[in-house]
Amino acid sequence: MTVHDVARMLSDVPSLRRLCLSVAMAETIVNPGAERHHSFDPNWSETEELASMANGSGDEFDIVFSPAGAYVRGFDHESPLSPYRHDDTPEPWPGVVDAVPTAYQRYVREPAFTDEDGTPVVTVCLWHEAETGRWQAGEIAFPEGHPDPDGSGWLFELLLDPTPEAFQAFAEDYYETAVAIEAVRHIYELRPLDRALITSLNPTAPVEDVLQKALTMGYPVAPALPRPHAPR
Repeated sequence: MTVHDVARMLSDVPSLRRLCLSVAMAETIVNPGAERHHSFDPNWSETEELASMANGSGDEFDIVFSPAGAYVRGFDHESPLSPYRHDDTPEPWPGVVDAVPTAYQRYVREPAFTDEDGTPVVTVCLWHEAETGRWQAGEIAFPEGHPDPDGSGWLFELLLDPTPEAFQAFAEDYYETAVAIEAVRHIYELRPLDRALITSLNPTAPVEDVLQKALTMGYPVAPALPRPHAPR
């Protein structure tokens, strides 16, 4: 699989945004007190939202949702397309970011997506312009002999299989805990959080902390749930 396969398989931008929010919320409940793979920031800027994944081993992706559409960059640290494949001057693999449209060029050099020397940390990149209505990627000559040369197949696994069962399999494997599929289904439908939904997914989850995180990421919350205390 390559970024070109991902471009054909990814859902439309609104559906992808809802999926990213759902995944981040579900993982927040499963693992409320520690670092998580997935996050969602509805206030990355005044006009942009950011969905992110980082596995703690140097692999990550970010999706910027903006009025212009969406921009995706991913990094697989073991990919042969890594900008660090050279010992002397790191640089993105030819074609990965060369065709990024003007509206998204600033993301290529965005400090959050580059290293301390300003090198774009990227092995896979694609974008969706509102006027085109489709996902696009650059023309890339991939090295032979790699079934997933840019890491896009596994980096975007939960985005390419947008089902509650896919999240259940991920969470049960990674966190080694049972995950109630009905609770995940409710979250994938963006149903408002309530105490029963939270505790059915994680009986030990601190409801007030989960609620605060939900409000921060813009996930709907049932009116009956108590609001967290404002910080002093």
